[in-house]
Amino acid sequence: MDSQIDTVEPVAPTPPTEPSAAVAALLGAAADQAREAVIEFSGDTVGDYLGVAFENEAAATHRFLATMPGYQGWQWAVVMAAYPGSERATVSEVVLVPGPTALLAPQWLPWEERVKPGDLGPGDLLAPLTDDPRLVPGYVATGDPAIDDVAFEVGFGRRRVLSAWGRDDAAQRWHDGDHGPGSAMARATKRTCRDCGFMTPLAGALGVMFGVCCNAMAADGQVVDFTYGCGAHSDTPAPPAIGSPLFEPYDDGVLEVVEAAAVSVEASVDLDIPADVETPSDSVEGTEVLEASLVESGVAQIAEIVEPVEISEAEPIEG
Repeated sequence: MDSQIDTVEPVAPTPPTEPSAAVAALLGAAADQAREAVIEFSGDTVGDYLGVAFENEAAATHRFLATMPGYQGWQWAVVMAAYPGSERATVSEVVLVPGPTALLAPQWLPWEERVKPGDLGPGDLLAPLTDDPRLVPGYVATGDPAIDDVAFEVGFGRRRVLSAWGRDDAAQRWHDGDHGPGSAMARATKRTCRDCGFMTPLAGALGVMFGVCCNAMAADGQVVDFTYGCGAHSDTPAPPAIGSPLFEPYDDGVLEVVEAAAVSVEASVDLDIPADVETPSDSVEGTEVLEASLVESGVAQIAEIVEPVEISEAEPIEG
């Protein structure tokens, strides 16, 4: 006998039925009755009337502004009910509800979700989550040869080890963190940790792209991405020398500079010039020769020569 399977079509939810005109008029006129219900429930804490909304064919909600201290923006909601043919509405529920401008507490979070990185302090205990995806039993292969090979060779291992998901999660977090290629420090330099002498790679699978910085002047003791970099790279060239290397530096702020007037120095020198030596006849050339001779011999220092000097064989030279 052939079996026949009947298929049931899903039934769409029916919209709420509107109340009849008589019930709507009865529920809509029950605002004063709803206000009295709030006063009876909580005293004189009811404010302005905010309106009515029909819930179904037999119920409507009247709302009032609450005037309770500490509940600014909250509302009193009074549900009134009436069936067709009834002569008066009855109070179904009185409740305090937040309005659009009410100050609400943050959404409640379980304790394990409220703990953030950096909250752990000395003496605090923080157990891993139940069924933590970052950990797997020690007898399960992690995919990291540095862990799996050693555990197999020795015959035992840790009770739980880092899972492949936990390793990938840590790698992504480090890559996107303050010591990854996207940080401001890394973007400000062209040198990377991959070829820095201060970087020591991690062991295992994470050592493919991460290491520990050993430079006390940089990210000392922090896990750094190979593509991270900073200005304290081991190949950073020394800055150029400052000042002159020939003289000792001095602070010109402690020197007093005084402007001195020009002084004319006259020197009278007797030179024994042989008769067979020709002297320059031109006055300008003679001046230059005389000045050079006097300065070189240390006899006199000429600050300024006012007039050209003429040299003759018979007469001594006068300044």
